[in-house]
Amino acid sequence: MPSGNPPAKTGSIAAPPPSTPPAVPVKAAPLLVRPPARRDMRRGPTAADAIHRDLRAEIVSLKRKPGEPIAEKQIAEAYGVSRTPVREAVLRLADEGLIEIFPQSGTFVARIPLGALPEAGVIRKVLERATVRFAAERASRSQIAALHACLEHQREVDAEGDADGFHQADEAFHAQITEMAGYPGFWGIIQQAKVQLDRCRRLTLPVPGRMRTVIAEHEAIVEAIAGHDPDQAERSLVRHLDNLQITVDDVRNAAPLYFSGSLTDGMTDGPAALNGAS
Repeated sequence: MPSGNPPAKTGSIAAPPPSTPPAVPVKAAPLLVRPPARRDMRRGPTAADAIHRDLRAEIVSLKRKPGEPIAEKQIAEAYGVSRTPVREAVLRLADEGLIEIFPQSGTFVARIPLGALPEAGVIRKVLERATVRFAAERASRSQIAALHACLEHQREVDAEGDADGFHQADEAFHAQITEMAGYPGFWGIIQQAKVQLDRCRRLTLPVPGRMRTVIAEHEAIVEAIAGHDPDQAERSLVRHLDNLQITVDDVRNAAPLYFSGSLTDGMTDGPAALNGAS
């Protein structure tokens, strides 16, 4: 049964709750979301957007653990709004597969569906292979300089041991490539497809040396883009995504009860692994 104990700090892996929903009401975990300072949260749509954004970030970063209860009343009180915008945000997150709603039992952070991960990795790889080729063909000097700045920021947060900061810097790097390609809308599609992959990735980023390895692979991508070599840029990107493969054993060893199903659910053949988790 999901407990009401405070969730573990980011980067730690606490013992998660069992896979079945509770049969009786449970005490919700302490609230983690915080409304932006000096922001009027009284308007419904604005409040719903902010609550959705904050809850989504906490779920993806594992600040809210899979199986943890969501207390809509607490969230509404923290933002100074009615339950309506909170419910709207929760339903949006349920549509994204990040929240599960059990009638008569409660609302909980969804477990990570292993069966959906391989397809998500394929979607990401297909779209990013196209964008990195276009970026290599079209990159301007200022855009290449911006990529180098992204790399430098990644080195800084790595030196600080800041896993959350590194995730954001990594996102900015890949988003910049889609911008350079001339198809910035692709990044929104990629983000939506890989949201569950991102949750997996948060379990592996603290591994010593992992961030430095990712940076080296990013450097190879930038070098190919700067040389206006689409073929090499694509090869470097594919190598990067393939090297970020997460196997079934990695996932199970990290936190087995954070997940539901298996990587082979819905698959007819191929390895039980997933790509694109960075």
